[in-house]
Amino acid sequence: MQAIYDIPAPAKLNLFLHVVGKRPDGYHLLQSVFTLIDWADTLHFERRSDGLLRRHDIGASLPPDDLCLRAARLLQAQSACDFGVDIQIEKRLPAGAGMGGGSSDAASTLLALNRLWGLNWPLSKLLALGLKLGADVPFFLGGSHAFVEGIGEILHPIDLPPLSFAVLKPSQSISTQEIFSSPLLARSKNMAIVAGFPANNSSEKTSVGSSLNESKEFDEVLKLDDEGIAKLIGGFGRNDLQKPAEASCPGVVQALHILESEFGNSRMTGSGSAVFARVDTPTNEQEINLLNQIIFSKLQGLPADWSGRICRSLDSHPLQGWAADEKIS
Repeated sequence: MQAIYDIPAPAKLNLFLHVVGKRPDGYHLLQSVFTLIDWADTLHFERRSDGLLRRHDIGASLPPDDLCLRAARLLQAQSACDFGVDIQIEKRLPAGAGMGGGSSDAASTLLALNRLWGLNWPLSKLLALGLKLGADVPFFLGGSHAFVEGIGEILHPIDLPPLSFAVLKPSQSISTQEIFSSPLLARSKNMAIVAGFPANNSSEKTSVGSSLNESKEFDEVLKLDDEGIAKLIGGFGRNDLQKPAEASCPGVVQALHILESEFGNSRMTGSGSAVFARVDTPTNEQEINLLNQIIFSKLQGLPADWSGRICRSLDSHPLQGWAADEKIS
């Protein structure tokens, strides 16, 4: 195999994001539901025999050493592979959006090079590499919607019905480090329960609970059975990172207001600055076009570097099964 073209790297949305504690090393412990959506970058890979790793940007220039190159370098080093690669990236996802664009690019790079270089590594080995690159990378490698815990490395795959969202990304991007260090950062009091998975043991609950605020502002518990899924889709929980993001980024406040006014709900994804609203799932392309026209009309009155569109959830990651084993243990 000499080349692989048109490799998708889809984005994600956090349907909720709760900060439930903090590790001794300073990393925050999270609970979230990640859903894959059809807004995606496209990557192309051509194998090199000289071992060199090169990236070529189609459109806007990316940072010199992005996650794609870091992923390729790490996989090459860990596998002792003699091949190199030319990577072309068609960047469609906005940067600094909280939609996991860079992490998704890295995951698709690992999956594509695993095949292009003939490594045939199992998913478990790729997941270990992914976590070294970033907390969101394992999710994109996992291949399905997931209830996510820890710093992002504990994945419980879940099934979700088809969902649709209006997504807006303001001009500004937000520093994740700035958000997590903000004094406005809230922490959710209770942890969600995953039906069918073992609960955390008591010592883990104690260590997490000891770092929580005593705020009564949020006290619901989500159990991800059929009733919990319905509750999730209806707008369960909140994004604990949203308040500090609103304080530092006026565009987030404006985008939230636009979607709330148009669709009756809005929430930021990840650490921002993109926001989304749940919309009724279109039944045909005409309805999708009408919804996109609404988003387009809103963008007309905004700065040119805003972006937005109607997104639909994916049944699974387009590259699911590209590693030797598909299941997450």
